[in-house]
Amino acid sequence: MGAKVLERFPAGAPRGSWPAEEYAAARRAAGERVTVVMDLKSDAFLVVAEAEDDDGRSG
Repeated sequence: MGAKVLERFPAGAPRGSWPAEEYAAARRAAGERVTVVMDLKSDAFLVVAEAEDDDGRSG
């Protein structure tokens, strides 16, 4: 299974601000299968989408 990074957000967002989660929610509302993960090495939140199989299915 592969994944594609759609967007990166610095981990130092202002208190109470969740830009990665908000971006992911908008993508989910558009029908995409995305998740937010933390990249400890770069101290950033990544919004990633599952790579599609050759037949167009996710997973």
